Amino acid sequence: MPLTSLATIPSPGSNAIGLGPLDLRMYGFMIALGVIAAVWLARRRWAERGGDPEDMTSIALWAVPAGLVGARLYHVATDWKRYFPDRPIESLYIWQGGLGIPGGVALGLVVGVVVARKMGIRLPVGLDAVAPAVPLAQAIGRVGNWWNQELFGGPTDLPWALEVSDRTAADAGYAAGTTFHPTFLYESLWNLAVVVLLIWIDRKRVLRPGNVFVLYVACYLLGRLWVEALRVDPASLVLGVRINIWMSVLGMAAMAVVLAVRGVRRRPGDDDEPYDDGHRFEPAMVGAATTTTAAGDDGTPDPGPGGAVDAGDDGPDGPAAGDGDDVDGNADELDGPADDADGDADDGPDGGGRVSG
Repeated sequence: MPLTSLATIPSPGSNAIGLGPLDLRMYGFMIALGVIAAVWLARRRWAERGGDPEDMTSIALWAVPAGLVGARLYHVATDWKRYFPDRPIESLYIWQGGLGIPGGVALGLVVGVVVARKMGIRLPVGLDAVAPAVPLAQAIGRVGNWWNQELFGGPTDLPWALEVSDRTAADAGYAAGTTFHPTFLYESLWNLAVVVLLIWIDRKRVLRPGNVFVLYVACYLLGRLWVEALRVDPASLVLGVRINIWMSVLGMAAMAVVLAVRGVRRRPGDDDEPYDDGHRFEPAMVGAATTTTAAGDDGTPDPGPGGAVDAGDDGPDGPAAGDGDDVDGNADELDGPADDADGDADDGPDGGGRVSG
């Protein structure tokens, strides 16, 4: 008999929302929403470290498309029997779904690192800034699997069991009315917990720069390990074990080696300067200087009546003698926002088809 629950999570009747003549595929929409949220968080955290938030937007323009390509390549490589040798052309049909998160993170990371290096960003500091943003995107994107009625686990009658259509249950090999573990929801909640953990531990400044990102990878793979063990969707097996379980184990082992080699705790010489050349982005000072300078378009002081420079205006060589106190006061005011910004640093894709990832 099928397992049913008195309290269940219903599934949507469609994986799209009609907007006039158009259908908005919710899987793709949730991925896009996750990207937007991730870029927002990365910009905010980068600014707290003294970096220009526009850097994160520029990197995302390259890393996100690369991540989508990497996710598709990973899916095809780990589920190749679906396409080869009979239907190789369908491996290109990304609109039918099929994205593997590990491949997306890997290729997106490689491309993002290349772009960041060209921008003069110190990699350990930049990676720590984006570390919580990646699981945030994953957590939101996983909701798309709910719209597609996919990536659920085995049968259960728990209060939060997932309802699926009779056809979806039959395709999975179960009787109509069977309810399942919502493994996509488990992974989403796990990733949200990882976001909170990373932000909390980063504010404590106890890990070496770069280790917050290493911790993200390890935590994501740990969660993927137990969630993958609950899933019942078809997957490639190695020695009778789902390939993503093997990848999780190997990945966690690799992160342990990284931490053993470079050390875990912060050392006296470690710092969080954002750029190789040592400069810091200070938007508050730039904005204040612009609004307090009484100058023309060419930067020269406005002349007073008769073409003379007012005594109260600062000349090219410095402040007028009579206004020295006022100028000093403004300078002190400009230092304030900069100090505040430094202090805050311590606190702190389309488609609706099946996916493998």
